[in-house]
Amino acid sequence: MKSLLIVLTVGATLATGACSIPSADATDTPLNSADAASGIAAKPPVVNTAAAPGRQVYHDVTIPTGTALPLALTSSVASDTSTVEDVVSARLTHAITIDGRDVLPAGARLDGVVTDVDGSGRVKGRAMIAFRFTSLRTGDEHYDVQAAPLTYVAPATKGEDATKIGIGAGAGAVIGGILGGKDGAAKGAVIGGGAGTGVVLATKGQEIRLAPGADVTSQLTAPVTVRIRVS
Repeated sequence: MKSLLIVLTVGATLATGACSIPSADATDTPLNSADAASGIAAKPPVVNTAAAPGRQVYHDVTIPTGTALPLALTSSVASDTSTVEDVVSARLTHAITIDGRDVLPAGARLDGVVTDVDGSGRVKGRAMIAFRFTSLRTGDEHYDVQAAPLTYVAPATKGEDATKIGIGAGAGAVIGGILGGKDGAAKGAVIGGGAGTGVVLATKGQEIRLAPGADVTSQLTAPVTVRIRVS
């Protein structure tokens, strides 16, 4: 009888303990191992959809073909000292603006090379130098660009040369006339003309020299897409 009473008492105690434990709710948050040990419910993860403070946002903008690039040279070029493949550099003197927004700031750097050069010749050779910009750097960004070559040619001196030749021929005719009459004048004209031409042959024309700070304007022959900061 006493054994039966003990069994009944233990069963009632177990039943009471089971009833005191609440059933799990579908909305309960699961505990992690640390929280389970301490009996503290874990907090649900927080998802932050706002942009992180200080984050920089960029946007791609295409600068179209034909855009003029106003530049000032930062290196020198010259028809009598430069050679093909020499490096040429310049900087933008004014910002390039598209839809009211500066997409290239003043001071952006362009680099290129000399593509053709010819020193001043004698009689008919005119000094010439050509160069083309091939790359653009703004801030930490670097871009390849395609731009039209810039060509500079020394001014013609044909009128001045003709005057020199004419003076030589006239002087020869006068001298020939004094020495030998009409026949001498004819011979003198030939000699004088030759002398005049010799003066031109011995005189070189002007050279082309562009120093740092010289204003030049290049033009894009293909579009270039750049990244600009919008916030």
